[in-house]
Amino acid sequence: MVLMEQPLRITDLPYLISSLPAEGRARLERIFQIVDVGAEAVPPDSMQPWIEKYFDSVDAIRRQRIIKVTNKVSREGALFNALRSRRTLQAPPCGENLAESIEDREDCVFCRALECTPADVFGRIRGQHCITASNVAKCDGWHSVIIFDEHNPLRFTAGQVADYLDTAQAWARKAHQADPEARYPFFLWNCLWRSGASIIHGHAQMLVTRGTHYAKVEAWRQAALRYREEHGTDYFADLIAVHRDLGLAVDHGSATILPSLTPFKEKETHIIALKLDDDMKSALYRVLSTFVERLGVQAFNLGLYQPPISDSAEDWAGFPFVFRVLDRGKLQSQVSDLGAMEFFAQSVVATDPFSIVHTLHTELGEETL
Repeated sequence: MVLMEQPLRITDLPYLISSLPAEGRARLERIFQIVDVGAEAVPPDSMQPWIEKYFDSVDAIRRQRIIKVTNKVSREGALFNALRSRRTLQAPPCGENLAESIEDREDCVFCRALECTPADVFGRIRGQHCITASNVAKCDGWHSVIIFDEHNPLRFTAGQVADYLDTAQAWARKAHQADPEARYPFFLWNCLWRSGASIIHGHAQMLVTRGTHYAKVEAWRQAALRYREEHGTDYFADLIAVHRDLGLAVDHGSATILPSLTPFKEKETHIIALKLDDDMKSALYRVLSTFVERLGVQAFNLGLYQPPISDSAEDWAGFPFVFRVLDRGKLQSQVSDLGAMEFFAQSVVATDPFSIVHTLHTELGEETL
C-alpha cells in the first residue's frame, strides 16, 4: 500500500498506481481501467457571482479533473467529479417535519403485522427483533418481508441487524424446503422513501428464485469464472488485494470492507467474506452506523449477493457473500439521483471513496491509512 502525507483523494489514483510494485500494478490493471480526464468550460462573465457562490472560484469550473474507473471484469464503472456534490437543486425541499413523519405510527400497518399482513404458506418466522410476512405484491414466486420490531429504520443495534439477517436466511431455508427448485436467495433492505421503500416502518425483504440466480448476481459469477479461467487466480481475492494496495480496504475479522471504485451511486461500499458469520454481520452494522451517524446518510439501499442454498448446475466455487450498500441522498430532495447516465451508460458520483475509508477507519477505531 502507498502512504502519502496528505489525505488521499480519488484524483491521486494515477500517482498511486504508478507507485505500486510491479505485481500490484499488474493485478490492478487486470481488473481496472483508470482514465484521468480533463474537462474545460468557458462561463460568461455574467455567471461569475453565481459560480463563486456555489463553487468558490471560476477556475474550478474552467478546468476540472474527472477520474473514470471501469471494472473490466464486471463491466461496471463510475465517473468521479467532486464538483457535482455542489450543484444546486431546482426542486423545493419537502415542507413537512421529517423526524415526525418517520416516527408517526398512527396508520402504520407494519406496527400491527399480525393483523395487517399475510403469512407465507409455511407460516411466519419470529426472530428476536423481527417477524416475517408474505409480500402482498410479490416480485417473484417466493418473496417476503422481514418486519422490524423497531419502527424507525434509521435506529438499529448490532444485535438487531444480525437478527434481521438470521431471520431472513431462516426464511430462505424454509422457502427452499417448500420448493427445492427455489435455491437462489437475495436479501435487500430499502431504507425510507428515497430508496424506493413504500412503507416507513423498518423492514427488509428476502426472495428465493428458481432456474438461475438474479441477473446481476449471475453476471458477477460469470465474470469471476472468466477471470479465474483467464488468469488462474481468484477474482475476489485480487479485488480485495487491489483495494488494500490503494489503502481502500478495512479488515473486520473475517470480513473486508471496500469503498467501491466503481459505485453505482454515492458512497457504495462492499463487504466481502466467505461466510455470513458474526464478523460479516458486525461489519454490516458498523458500515450502516457509520453511514447514518457519521456520513449523514438518510436513505440507503442494501443488497446481499450469495451462492445458492443447495447444489446447482453452475460453478459457484469460491463465490463469497457480498453486501452492497449505497446512499440515496437527502430525504428532503425531490430530485432523482438517477438519470440516463446511470441507467444506460456509466454511473456519475461525487463522493470520494478515500473519504469513506478514512471515516470507516476512524469509526472502527483503527489507524487511518
